[in-house]
Amino acid sequence: MLDAAVRVADRGGVDAISMRKVAQELGVEAMSLYRHVPNKDAVLDGVVDVVFAAIELPDAGREDWRDAIRARANSARAVLSRHSWALGLMDSRRNPGPATLRHHDAVLGVLREAGFGLRTAAHAVSLIDSYVGGYVLQEQNLPLTSTDEVAEVADGILAALPADEFPYLTEMIVEHALKPGYDHTAEFAYGLDLILDALEARRG
Repeated sequence: MLDAAVRVADRGGVDAISMRKVAQELGVEAMSLYRHVPNKDAVLDGVVDVVFAAIELPDAGREDWRDAIRARANSARAVLSRHSWALGLMDSRRNPGPATLRHHDAVLGVLREAGFGLRTAAHAVSLIDSYVGGYVLQEQNLPLTSTDEVAEVADGILAALPADEFPYLTEMIVEHALKPGYDHTAEFAYGLDLILDALEARRG
């Protein structure tokens, strides 16, 4: 049932989740769902747990804590890119499920075992999750999905841009965005590494 609710949300966003639509997805009557969940709130709690269950748990056994957190951040980005409707929902639920609890405990465990103090570990989780969520939202709203589209958009901006009035923006487009091999999606890894390096400096 929860997988059906996720499919409904993937098509229409979190506001599309209703007992009626989930029942339609399953090909049953809405009233039959109440044998499994008490209300819509329980469904929303459940879909959040499904999303958390899909994100790779960080491995505390890795030699470098940054590798574990990096892998988890990349997995979270991939999962949330498929279910971007969950971004506003994940932090709003008051009854976290087992996958949600297991996930948060694993992330904190990696940081604590790596020598981070409790307060710094809490800051680290907030910072990394804000970065991942913000990047996913930005990607969802970009008017481009490929290198060719980047070049097309950049060329259009450049054609209407007075270079003498906006020299630094012109330089960025010409000398960076339009250079062969530029990949705007690589910015995620660069920013994540900056965060992890900064956190390493505060470890212990």
